[in-house]
Amino acid sequence: MSAAFLQFALLLAIMTALVVPVGNWLYTVFAGERHTAPERLTYALIGINADERMGWQRYGLVMVMSNLVMLLLAYLLIRLQGLLPWNPAGLSSQSPDLAWNTVVSFLTNTNWQAYSGEQSLSYFSQMAVITTFMFTSAATGFAGAAAFMRGLAGKNGADLGNFWVDFTRIIYRVFLPICFVLALVFVWQGMPQTLNPYATATTLEGATQTIALGPVASLESIKHIGTNGGGFFSMNAAHPFENPTPLTNALHILSMLLLPSSLTYAFGRLISNTRQGWVIFGGMLVMFVGFLLTLYSFEQAGNPILSKLGAEQTISATQAGGNMEGKEVRFGIAQTALFATTTTAATTGSVDSMHDSYTGMGGFVPMLQMMLNNVFGGKGVGFINFVQYLILSVFIAGLMVGRTPEFLGKKIEAREIKLVMLAVLAHPLSILGFTALAVALPEPLKSLNNSGPHGFSEILYAYTSGTANNGSAFAGLSANTPFYNLTIGLAMLVGRYLTLLPMLAVAGLLASKRRVPLSSGTLPTDTLLFGALSVFIILIVGALTFLPALTLGPVADHLQMVYP
Repeated sequence: MSAAFLQFALLLAIMTALVVPVGNWLYTVFAGERHTAPERLTYALIGINADERMGWQRYGLVMVMSNLVMLLLAYLLIRLQGLLPWNPAGLSSQSPDLAWNTVVSFLTNTNWQAYSGEQSLSYFSQMAVITTFMFTSAATGFAGAAAFMRGLAGKNGADLGNFWVDFTRIIYRVFLPICFVLALVFVWQGMPQTLNPYATATTLEGATQTIALGPVASLESIKHIGTNGGGFFSMNAAHPFENPTPLTNALHILSMLLLPSSLTYAFGRLISNTRQGWVIFGGMLVMFVGFLLTLYSFEQAGNPILSKLGAEQTISATQAGGNMEGKEVRFGIAQTALFATTTTAATTGSVDSMHDSYTGMGGFVPMLQMMLNNVFGGKGVGFINFVQYLILSVFIAGLMVGRTPEFLGKKIEAREIKLVMLAVLAHPLSILGFTALAVALPEPLKSLNNSGPHGFSEILYAYTSGTANNGSAFAGLSANTPFYNLTIGLAMLVGRYLTLLPMLAVAGLLASKRRVPLSSGTLPTDTLLFGALSVFIILIVGALTFLPALTLGPVADHLQMVYP
């Protein structure tokens, strides 16, 4: 156990040490005015005026319309896959409902996969659609975060930046340099990076086996740096070609946390108050560590049902190592728990184990983190969601003392609170509404491989993952049906745009307001006390919203395991 805690402490210490240098790097990207030659060439090729300043309405409109164009183009490419090059396996196109789910998933940075990558998509589709969307969808989210930060820091609501400039800079200055170096490291560690046809091997028994290959390393680098999560292979990061060594597993974890954690410091620089950034980082880290220790302890304790069976030596030996069902022996429970906590905290969705095989409370943690969707979070959205709770905390504290709430020197009034609550409520309405629809209809229930609380957890997890733009699955639900492909796709769109756009509007409204001077009644938001208050409100709101559903799923699953 001490070795496990040492691993946790070491990886989190490395992440924390990188917050300042990477945060400064992001700050220069968000605040810089000069354009590089590749950026200017890109603007000229697509006819963009880099000097245009956008308010929140213009910024949001350009974001949505550009995403719509990319969605239609990607859908066309997936549907025409059989006619396009670099298809050595001769794969046909996906069905209309599956193609819809796939392109919406990668457009929204969810990367939910209702298909097996090596059996459904050609090399061309993997690169032209999947890998490309991993860059563009993550860049869209980070661009939204940059505009949001400028709005909170700025004095002019008509100038949140330029979407195209933010979008292009993030790809050129952040994603491409990191991913290029990381991909080389991954190739060194044994990941394939090739356009050659699938390999054919003869097994020890003399049978012939086809081994899928492809440009894996390049996809894996942006998959985690951009908190995307979609796997080249159906086994995702549990596949030895996607995650061949403990070093790559550790690099995957650090990659997922790198940019979301550093955004907090970049925000502090933009508002000229780094203490505020550290308060946000501290709140996220406290929740992350709490969830990590909860998940690890339940998985390390094992399954009490097996312990009660008792006498067999093999069972006793298995339980001594904890609940290893669905986990890679080469990673063990510690790295597996850290990976699972990270991928659902950073809303990445990559997995190196089967979450369906976790204990009841082990599955509770990933689900609750996605429901909260602000424990670091990915592609800028987690940061925005945390700040929406900061604003909500200021409002609640203002009600308690009878003062008009303020945040960063700006009055929080009815318009801002209505938009914040729209963003807060869209998340549970999507998760709980689609889950209720799925369990109320007979046809969706046929996709379950388990009955009772665990089966309910599989459905609840699917819509939580889709709405949180996470993409991981409990793996016990056969979700490749027209119903699930359509409804999970809709949940992804709600989770992406009905949380991002209202908060962009809040930033625009606050930017246009006059800054008020500090007074004796001003509640400081850059203190340890306020950080603790915000974490408390996040957990309370999450508990009140989702605890009934969680009680029917993973909590009941745990109780059945303890009291069979």
